Amino acid sequence: MTDFLTSIQAALGLPHTPIQFTSSGALPSAFAVTDLASASIAAAGQAVSELLHQQTGRMPSLVVDRRLASFWFATSIRPQGWSVPPLWDPVAGDYATKDGWIRLHTNAPHHRAAAEAVLGPCTDRAAMAIKVVQWAKSALEQAVVDAGGCAAEMRSWEQWQAHPQGMAVNAEPLMHFAANPDRNAKPWQGSVAQPLAGIKVLDLTRVLAGPIASRFLAGLGADVLRVDPPDWNEPGVVPEVTLGKRCTRLNLHDKADRTVFEALLKDADILLHGYRADALERLGYGQIERQNIAPGLIDVCLNAYGWSGPWQNRRGFDSLVQMSSGIAEAGMRWKKTDNPTPLPVQALDHGTGYLMAASAIRALTERLSHGHGSSARLSLARTAKLLVEHGQVGKQAPLRAEDSEDQGLLVEQTSWGPAYRLQVPLKITGTPLQWSIPAGELGSHRPQWW
Repeated sequence: MTDFLTSIQAALGLPHTPIQFTSSGALPSAFAVTDLASASIAAAGQAVSELLHQQTGRMPSLVVDRRLASFWFATSIRPQGWSVPPLWDPVAGDYATKDGWIRLHTNAPHHRAAAEAVLGPCTDRAAMAIKVVQWAKSALEQAVVDAGGCAAEMRSWEQWQAHPQGMAVNAEPLMHFAANPDRNAKPWQGSVAQPLAGIKVLDLTRVLAGPIASRFLAGLGADVLRVDPPDWNEPGVVPEVTLGKRCTRLNLHDKADRTVFEALLKDADILLHGYRADALERLGYGQIERQNIAPGLIDVCLNAYGWSGPWQNRRGFDSLVQMSSGIAEAGMRWKKTDNPTPLPVQALDHGTGYLMAASAIRALTERLSHGHGSSARLSLARTAKLLVEHGQVGKQAPLRAEDSEDQGLLVEQTSWGPAYRLQVPLKITGTPLQWSIPAGELGSHRPQWW
């Protein structure tokens, strides 16, 4: 735990302040997932404490509940009388090839279409398995990627270290910060109870790390406006991640919608985006253009495979990075099974999400002190390196999903019906994490700031 927190504090420029952790147990895994969950949430909380200390002279204390941190890395919502749609498309998953294993990520319709363009139409996993086993894993990975899809062959950690992209990720910091020359003298409008009140967060992120970041910021009083394309949906995670946010839709290929987007960006304090590294540039909204539209902007960006190397523009998700970077292979050996064994939760997504939130808050603290904006870059692959290098988990009592039911539940009236929400894992003295907007459908609000 201490090693994780010390590494994250150093990357964020936070002092090595002791933080209280309560409860025991750990998610069963080859790696210290519960330690990563607790440390990343603690670091986000410490960033809030440092902001409050700068603005008020008061340093709040922090307490992180390890059990609740673990459960929030899975799901925090418990529907009552309705159910969340399945997380995965019917043909998404791991498949045996001629020479190993590969994972196909087909949740988005265009990603499934890309896989089927290579392999042929498939209605279920059994039909897909017959086609996949005829391929060599590297050839199929490349063919699906070339078709615009998402796939990852299973590699060991050692193979990833020797891969050009693994070597590129190794050379990158956990977070890369850069100051922007433009300034914004907007004063602090928050309070101890809501330190991010008055802060406008434009959220262009989707599954899953970025939405975790913006959910955290919303819980501190930020006005979070999530923007999705007209046809995008992610029904399996929307009830989990839209808590505290307003959600709208814009088509950035449409002239009128671009005008609306630029007006929103002009007034934003924080921009979160998780597009591939070159995507906003291709839309005409590269870093220079973003700074020109919004001087003093805090620009926090995420991608899957890092910001250098041959895969910096590759599509990717948590489950794919686990396959590429050796996590699923290490899990297979740890569990003594013949199948890829991923982490028990999408810990790369959740952990990186809290690190994104912490980065945004650190950048805001810097802007309130010195007036200039800044940018931060993070990646799932670099968080994977943090997890793997801190070693495998020691013996601890295993946590089970059903154990979360005794952790206290809050009632929430979502767009789909009533639900319970787990108590938050982080306590900041005088600053309760709380959300005024229940989880709701994508595209249910107008594209405007409050």
